[in-house]
Order: sequence, then C-alpha cells, then structure tokens
Amino acid sequence: MPIRPVKELVAEAKSQITTLSVAEAQARQVSGEALLVDIRDPRELTREGRIPGAFHAPRGMLEFWIDPASPYHKTQLATDKTVILFCASSWRSALSAQTLQDMGVDNIAEIDGGFSAWREAGAPIETEE
Repeated sequence: MPIRPVKELVAEAKSQITTLSVAEAQARQVSGEALLVDIRDPRELTREGRIPGAFHAPRGMLEFWIDPASPYHKTQLATDKTVILFCASSWRSALSAQTLQDMGVDNIAEIDGGFSAWREAGAPIETEE
C-alpha cells in the first residue's frame, strides 16, 4: 500500500485549520493579540533570518513545549493570545496547527505562505550579521 502523499495531508490540514494572511498575522502581532511561533529548524533561522518578536519552537518539540503537563513545557506558549505558527512555506505549520488542534489548542492559526510569504511581503526580518 503506497503512503499518503504529504501534499494530501497538508491540503487536508489546511481545510481544518485557520490560515491568516501575512498582513493579518502582522497586524495581530503588532496589536498584541497574537504570538508568532517559528517552527523552522534553527539552521533555517540562521540562514534566512527571523521575524522580530517571534518565539522559536522547533517543530520536533512543539507538542512537548505546548503541553502544560509535559516536563518540557514552555510557559511562553501558555497564552490566551492567538498562537500563529509559521515555517518556510506553510506545509509544516499546517500539519502542526492541525496536531495542536487535535490536542485541544483552540487559539491556533498559521501564516499563509509562511516565512517566505512574510519576506516577500516586505514585512520586518532580523538577520544575523
């Protein structure tokens, strides 16, 4: 039996989650209504830059960091704000948002197009000098 293509999984996830435009995500961050969470690999942050004020939670630790019962819980993720995930192009963030919804997190969304769309929109980015 062939495996389900990742594109199919991402499309299914996107049909079940909230996806925000770069402009909407940026407006919510600026107004203090949202916490942007970068789930990219640390090497991607070094290579491509970061969104100022975004919290970094590597994809592999996300579920452990958000669960208050986990020994790895990060208090920064225990928020009433909308948690807006992003990765490079919004595939990992779509799957992650769906997983967090399945865990019972209801204040979750993702950025359409991810960090790539953020950069292309000319939104602020910090780079390592």
